[in-house]
Amino acid sequence: MKQKILIILFLIFPINTFALVLGEDGLYEEPWIIETFKDLREDLEEANQEQKRFMILFEQKGCGYCKKMHEKVYSIPEIASTLEDDFFVIRINIFGDIEVTDFDGETLPEKEIVKKWGVMFTPTVMFFPEKINHKTIASEASVVTMPGAFAKGTTRLLLEWVLLKGYEGEEHLQKFIARNLNNG
Repeated sequence: MKQKILIILFLIFPINTFALVLGEDGLYEEPWIIETFKDLREDLEEANQEQKRFMILFEQKGCGYCKKMHEKVYSIPEIASTLEDDFFVIRINIFGDIEVTDFDGETLPEKEIVKKWGVMFTPTVMFFPEKINHKTIASEASVVTMPGAFAKGTTRLLLEWVLLKGYEGEEHLQKFIARNLNNG
């Protein structure tokens, strides 16, 4: 009888086996976030060698929207596997001190380089083309920069649009999302 009650409880209230893991820096750890020396020129080259799209994820310690994305969106197997398989993701802490070298060669601490790029909100994601002029800064080279926390459908379609190189076509990202949101 006791076992039947436990089974019924597990069916009614399933246990969430996904647990967020905070790193020493207070940011959420994910297997698809790659630790690099944060030289964007080298990171782009490595992404291209792995035939992945280069993406920067901007976060900060204690960010409730970042937690929501890791809990509710990045944990979805389809999105996690897309990030793992198709994107070369590095993370920048908008209040961090780790040095980052921009495509133009300038090296600044994370908290200074985000000012240079105008990133003021977390989470923000920035995606890049395969080739970038080394005189260009990241915020100018980005094919799409998306601040905010979004539901799984919008996030999935954003990733798909980048992989399809939708930014080279005529259809705006917002129209692509609106057209496809109820189809997936």
